[in-house]
Amino acid sequence: VALVGPTGVGKTTTIAKLATHFRHVQRRRVGLITIDTYRMGAKEQLQQYADLLGIPMRVALTPADLRRAVQELSDRDLVLIDTAGYSQRDLLKLNEVKTFLAAAGPHETHLVLSLGSRPEVLRQVLDIYKTLQVNRLLLTKLDEANTFGGILDVGAFCDLPFSYATGGQDVTERVGLA
Repeated sequence: VALVGPTGVGKTTTIAKLATHFRHVQRRRVGLITIDTYRMGAKEQLQQYADLLGIPMRVALTPADLRRAVQELSDRDLVLIDTAGYSQRDLLKLNEVKTFLAAAGPHETHLVLSLGSRPEVLRQVLDIYKTLQVNRLLLTKLDEANTFGGILDVGAFCDLPFSYATGGQDVTERVGLA
């Protein structure tokens, strides 16, 4: 399962929340992979979560590394892939993410959207990120949203199912099923 989305929407924190939920509540064997070597401290942050949960984590620098990491974790019930966040305007970087995802072949690719974003920005992000073959929407930062109209707005212009909704930075809180 890959999480994609623009900078600052909470992908890494959400990966940690999902890993915690599936490891401790669902009792699944979880593995983590990050291709986010762009943001300073991203891989270290995810490694700390992996260490706390007692689960393996791999770092992939190239699409071939990612393919290899997926193979190494193939005994896991769930493998979560953290991607770097890029602006919807940075088409070069988004094509790079697309190449990585093609190498991984995830069963699910969740577009992570912050409900603190304006509806027109959400629409723009959705239009551009759909090129990454996203098939789910994951909403974050419910605690930062001034209103919940953004959920309705996203639902009105999008044909993708909602997967999860989260709020806050507390990784131990439960992840809400949408």
